[in-house]
Amino acid sequence: MNVVIVESPAKAKTINKYLGSDYTVIASYGHVRDLPPKDGSVRPDEDFAMSWEVEDRGARQVSEIAKAVKGSTRVFLATDPDREGEAISWHVLQCLQDRKVLKGVEVKRVVFHEITKAAVLHAVANPRDINQELVDAYLARRALDYLVGFTLSPVLWRKLPGSRSAGRVQSVALRLICERESEIEIFKSDEYWSVDIDFLTAKSENFTARLTHLNGKKLDKLSLGEKGAADAAVAVVNAAQFRVASVEKKQSKRHPAPPFTTSTLQQEASRKLGFGAQQTMRVAQKLYEGIELGGETVGLISYMRTDSVTLSGEAIGGCRRLIGQDYGDTYLPSSPRAYKSKAANAQEAHEAIRPTDLFRRPKDMARYLDQDQARLYELIWKRTIACQMESAVLDQVAADLKAHDGSAQARANGSTILFDGFLKLYLEGRDDAEDEESGMLPPLTEGDGVKRLDTRPEQHFTQPPPRYSEASLVKKLEELGIGRPSTYASIIQVLQDRNYVVLEQKRFVPEDRGRLVTTFLASFFDRYVEYDFTANLESQLDDISAGRIDWRAVLRAFWEPFIKAVDGTKDLTITQVIDTLDAALGDHFFPDRGDGKNPRACPACTEGRLGLRLGRTGGFIGCSNYPECRYTRALAIDGGDGEADGELAGPKLLGDDPATGLPITLRKGPYGVYVQLGEGDKENKPKRASLPAGVKPADVDLDRAISMLALPRTIGKHPETGDEMTAGIGRFGPYIKHGKAYTSLPKGEDVLTIGLNRAVVVLAEAAERAKNRAVKDPGKPLGPHPGGIGDIALHDGKYGPYVEVNGVRQTVPKNIDPATLTADQAAALLAPKLLEAEKNGKSKAKPKAKAATASKAKAPAKTAAKAPAKAKAPAAKKTTKAATADDGDAPAKTTPTRARRTKPAPVAE
Repeated sequence: MNVVIVESPAKAKTINKYLGSDYTVIASYGHVRDLPPKDGSVRPDEDFAMSWEVEDRGARQVSEIAKAVKGSTRVFLATDPDREGEAISWHVLQCLQDRKVLKGVEVKRVVFHEITKAAVLHAVANPRDINQELVDAYLARRALDYLVGFTLSPVLWRKLPGSRSAGRVQSVALRLICERESEIEIFKSDEYWSVDIDFLTAKSENFTARLTHLNGKKLDKLSLGEKGAADAAVAVVNAAQFRVASVEKKQSKRHPAPPFTTSTLQQEASRKLGFGAQQTMRVAQKLYEGIELGGETVGLISYMRTDSVTLSGEAIGGCRRLIGQDYGDTYLPSSPRAYKSKAANAQEAHEAIRPTDLFRRPKDMARYLDQDQARLYELIWKRTIACQMESAVLDQVAADLKAHDGSAQARANGSTILFDGFLKLYLEGRDDAEDEESGMLPPLTEGDGVKRLDTRPEQHFTQPPPRYSEASLVKKLEELGIGRPSTYASIIQVLQDRNYVVLEQKRFVPEDRGRLVTTFLASFFDRYVEYDFTANLESQLDDISAGRIDWRAVLRAFWEPFIKAVDGTKDLTITQVIDTLDAALGDHFFPDRGDGKNPRACPACTEGRLGLRLGRTGGFIGCSNYPECRYTRALAIDGGDGEADGELAGPKLLGDDPATGLPITLRKGPYGVYVQLGEGDKENKPKRASLPAGVKPADVDLDRAISMLALPRTIGKHPETGDEMTAGIGRFGPYIKHGKAYTSLPKGEDVLTIGLNRAVVVLAEAAERAKNRAVKDPGKPLGPHPGGIGDIALHDGKYGPYVEVNGVRQTVPKNIDPATLTADQAAALLAPKLLEAEKNGKSKAKPKAKAATASKAKAPAKTAAKAPAKAKAPAAKKTTKAATADDGDAPAKTTPTRARRTKPAPVAE
């Protein structure tokens, strides 16, 4: 008997079909052991000895694998074909050796880059030993990430309260985003103008040219810096007569892009499909592991973690046959195209990402795939076919038009596609989404006269560099040689999970917490967030995998200066940290507003100076006059008048109360914005009133604040009951009180102005709704529950459709159409809720016993035997999100059929 060990159960099921009854295929569910998330798991003093721990889930899988291995003759370690896959095989082998179950058993490593029968059978027929160099590279990377996390993160916690974690690659990616934001903030926009001229040829054909020379001088981008200069240029153009001075014609070729690597797939999926990096990898994982096709699970794409742009001879041959068959010989180059990676540290370990069978066309596969899978498969298929197609041929024309007196000159550009080539199938996306091709020009001959129709000046402003999108950030990281393509998705996710950055309109904006962390690291650990240093360390890891350098030597060279830098911060005081951060980020938090006022002046006491402060929960802006002045505001850019970034940042004086003479201020507390009368003291708290939902702080003036502080107010007596009605704002928002009953005000009703008649209507409508709810909706019957616990019904609830059986309910997900929901589908939705109810002892959903059986089961209570408790299945251990999980060789897998490669947090949070 032969045992094959793979990573995921989905893959195991597919491969078992390919290999037959002589093979047992079993899944490891990713890593079976890892470094314990505690100090001392990596010991530099012992030449970087590492302690590994098998967690509960891993122990169960190792036991299952060991049971399968006993009595076998051969074991094939068939985990993924990358460093991380090699490491998982190594871990499994170590565990089996520890259990002493390999006596007389041959152990070999096999790899395949696509899950097809031919690839699997070929791999099993050509096994090898575990590649120790790849394992060493994994050990070095894992130790580095652990040491950085467990050494640097605690420094952040002590010296920079509120920060979450630091990571070897994560922190460098964050620095990129923060530095780009700083570039945007200091950018000064310049005004400039362009002048376009519409012409008419002798054959009545229109075209447009742009002014390039004026009064004998060439115009650059900013030459026409204001409207006056543009108007003067227009006057010169309007006074001139133009002719065609020269015409340049040339043909150019545009070549197809190479097939996808991991990073380019993430970039294109972001640009064209709107997918995040995590989503792209999750969908690609499913396409790789296999889709059910005609009763057989088939992998549709090759392995999706690669930095190679090469294709196998078989794949190239398939592309060429399909191109000739579907598009004709004119679209087929005379010889196959070969590509080479531009990335300096590309491993070129295996093929680019491609379909396993080029003749599985997207239109034929669509019915087997969900929408995301179909779109991503089509993208991969088109890119692969296009990379072997003929180049596109463009006809480009440039014509210069000069005034007869030489006072002005304009240029018209045009291009046409003579042969579309690969463009017939695929055009690579661009970050700026700008069409670089221009329209076609009419036939123009040197010396021809043209008639000027219209002259159009247009105002422009120079733009700052754009914020990073997921696609452009991945591209930049790859260009710098930072991280590995397989880690980019997890890096991006960690930055968002730590609240260091936020994704707005598909662009990364650093949160102030992220800027504080970046500034702290750049100030006190500059070397370790330098781009060149991080890229060089990545190159050393590649050298380890190639056997050119010892992995412990790399760790020693890193650790010695790193621990000295950490030790150098032991005497660093919080005051020194504050002063450093305040100086570095002062222009960010206190920008010059151009009104002559000091942006650091305290708006409360007018004597203090605002500056950065650090508290237990993080940074904030405070007054230097503390404790006499207790003005504070959240970290945000002050826009003046106590507001930051359009939101209330500190106490804002609205005016004095005419009745008491006390100041009324607008303030922000932990539960939202409110108005306050006076300051109060320890014995007498000031009167306060919360802003109703939907009311913006900017809309609150003195009169509105006085009305809010006067709440609750009397509306009048109910015409039928005679009970008094009042309006106010309570814990759950605005309300009307009628007698002892409270009724919430509907959205759109103003608690300050609602009158008697409207209040009566609101109460009547609320009573009618309550009456209707009292009559239980029987719902739409879907059929009996398969477990015999009752009939399932579909209801239309207040928060959307839900299914119910015997009082247990479950909301219908948005991706399921309630109109097509079946009893079996509903039962699957209800299963977790039923299990939860049973565990809590609240379940009504028990099978109905037959009457005769029930009567026989009756027994005196005193003699009833206590039923033994059911043994609970061991719960899957929850994976800890790691502070440096981004820095591993591969991200965690999140698909249901794919085991997560768990990497415990190097620091507890």
